[in-house]
Amino acid sequence: MIKFLKQVSDYAKETVQSARYIGQGLSVTFDHMRRRPVTVQYPYEKLIPSERFRGRIHFEFDKCISCEVCVRVCPINLPVVDWEFDKASKKKKLKHYSIDFGVCIFCGNCVEYCPTNCLSMTEEYEMSTYDRHELNYDNVALGRLPYKVTDDPMVTPLRELAYLPKGVTEPHGLPADVRRAGQRPEEIAEQIEK
Repeated sequence: MIKFLKQVSDYAKETVQSARYIGQGLSVTFDHMRRRPVTVQYPYEKLIPSERFRGRIHFEFDKCISCEVCVRVCPINLPVVDWEFDKASKKKKLKHYSIDFGVCIFCGNCVEYCPTNCLSMTEEYEMSTYDRHELNYDNVALGRLPYKVTDDPMVTPLRELAYLPKGVTEPHGLPADVRRAGQRPEEIAEQIEK
């Protein structure tokens, strides 16, 4: 009889423990039901990248002086600068410039240290291809400016949660001229100067 009561009490304890685990799992589910959806219908809706987003690098051929600073500051010596010395003007003449984005770590050192500002970061992040050799961009491909998400007529641009006005949790239907929460970097710099 005692053995039977012990089995019943063990069964009851396991049942209570199972119910507790199910309750913990459902509490996570119910907690997420109260949050706003974070799903973006990707090809038709895209998030607007932040102000200092480091996307594909844009290159301006006419500004480059072939100083190779970008190659020296790159942690992986990635940009390939091909130049020849022009004896008449006694200056380097750029022949070819390329970056392999299959290897690039998007650190932005080349853009930051370029003395002529011929390199800049864009907001382009869609560079997927079926062949990794297509990610080796030459100076012509680097010179093309990408479509901005806000200018593309086929896409609904959505702001990230951090860039929504205070108290707003839904980016759909928000006018473009509404300011984001917090201060812009220029405003913070003005306050520091005062």
